[in-house]
Amino acid sequence: MAPMAKDVDEYIAIQRSAIAQNPECGNSHYNLAVALMGLKKYDEAEAELHTAVDCSPTLAEAYVQLGAICIQRGDMEGAMYYNQMSVKSRAGFAPGYANIGFLLLQSGDVDEAIKNLQKAIVYNSKFVQAFTTLGNAYLMKGLVDESIEANKKAIEIQPEFPVPYYNIGLGYLEKGDIALASENIEKAASLGYEVPEKIMEEIKAKKTS
Repeated sequence: MAPMAKDVDEYIAIQRSAIAQNPECGNSHYNLAVALMGLKKYDEAEAELHTAVDCSPTLAEAYVQLGAICIQRGDMEGAMYYNQMSVKSRAGFAPGYANIGFLLLQSGDVDEAIKNLQKAIVYNSKFVQAFTTLGNAYLMKGLVDESIEANKKAIEIQPEFPVPYYNIGLGYLEKGDIALASENIEKAASLGYEVPEKIMEEIKAKKTS
C-alpha cells in the first residue's frame, strides 16, 4: 500500500484520482483492483483488472488476479484460462506457471502439473509455494525422494513455513522412517500447522508397534 495512504479507503481514493488524471495507466487500474479485492468487491475489481490489461497487455499480474477471482467463484476453467493468459502475456512469469501447476494438480493431471511447477522454479528459484506444491505433486506421483528434496528447498528459502515440514513428514512416513516423519510433522505442528488426527494416530501406532 502506498505510504501516503492512511487506510484502504484513502488508498482507493488516491488510485481513483490517478486514473482520473491518466485513464490509460494500467498500473493504477491494477492497484485499485487489488484494493477492491481486499474489500471483497470482486465485480468492481474484475472490471478494473480487465481495463488494466487493456491498457497494459503485458501486466501478467492482472491476469493472475482475474484467475484468483475465478477461484473465489469456483470457476476453475476461468482460473486456468487467465493464468495461461498471464504466461502468454509475459515470458517466464513464474506465478502463472505455479498457479497452472496447482490447478492441474487439483484436476488430477499430475504430470502436467509437475512440468508447470518445474517451470515456475526455473524462472524463480526462491518461489517457496512452487517448491511446496511441486513436493505435493511428486508425492502424488510416488516420487518420494524428489518430494522430500523439493520441500527441503522450500524450507531453505523460508525456514518458518510449516507446510513443507508436514510434507517431508508424509514422505518419511511413506518410506517407513517413523523417527524422521515424527520429527518433521511435530515441527510443522509447532509452527501452527493443523496436523490431521489420523496422521498423528498413524505415527503413534507405528512408534509403538
